[in-house]
Amino acid sequence: MLIPTIYLVVGSFRDNAGEFTVQNYADLGSDLTRQAYLTSIEISLVTAIAGAILGFLLAFAVISGGLPPVFRGALMTFSGVASNFAGIPLALAFIFTIGRTGLVTALLDLFGLDIYGAGFKLFSKLGIEIVYLYFQFPLMVLIIAPAIDGLRRDWREASENMGASSAQYWRYVALPILTPSILGATILLFGNSFGAQATAFQLAPLVNIAPLLIGRQLSGDVLHNPGLGYALAMGMVVIMGITILGYSLLQRRSERWLRR
Repeated sequence: MLIPTIYLVVGSFRDNAGEFTVQNYADLGSDLTRQAYLTSIEISLVTAIAGAILGFLLAFAVISGGLPPVFRGALMTFSGVASNFAGIPLALAFIFTIGRTGLVTALLDLFGLDIYGAGFKLFSKLGIEIVYLYFQFPLMVLIIAPAIDGLRRDWREASENMGASSAQYWRYVALPILTPSILGATILLFGNSFGAQATAFQLAPLVNIAPLLIGRQLSGDVLHNPGLGYALAMGMVVIMGITILGYSLLQRRSERWLRR
């Protein structure tokens, strides 16, 4: 990790002629760059929060909802596969399924349901968010499942012996214990989405997000400025570093409850 970081730092202070410059960092304040970061952050926040809510509810349903054990095995297996199914194959899977000529779209058209006529566009920011959710909520399931398993039965029994209702148990005992794990997992989902590139590149290459803008600066014919691309990457490194630090702090706090 050290060598690529040094390479990025050095490259971010060079212009196209290889001379030292700070203009690359000054250009980070341009409208194009600022909008790319804002769009990336928006997509990451939406998919992280939605994925965290859906993943937590699914994990809670199969672990503490009284469902047969076979449901847990099926969900965990699916989550293990889906959380790693990303990149170009995932984008193509959605294109072939709910694209304008996809299988599901064609079936809906037979029943008079035209989702594209209603304004839906797969090759857009909304489309990226929908596709990202496919690997975001399974990752949440995998992360939050051990924390839900860590809720001890005697905590609920002690609450009930003191006259607490189920709602009071969750409000005053379970959720405060799970909150660091939930927030930490949400932060991790944010970082997972913020750094994704291949899926968005295949699905909606014209959407202005930071990873795609970096690619255009490094290999594009019009926006070819490797130094600016390295500076953009350094900005992502800083954001990802803050994300990992926040996750580590919250995870450390949640582990204290699991050890008790």
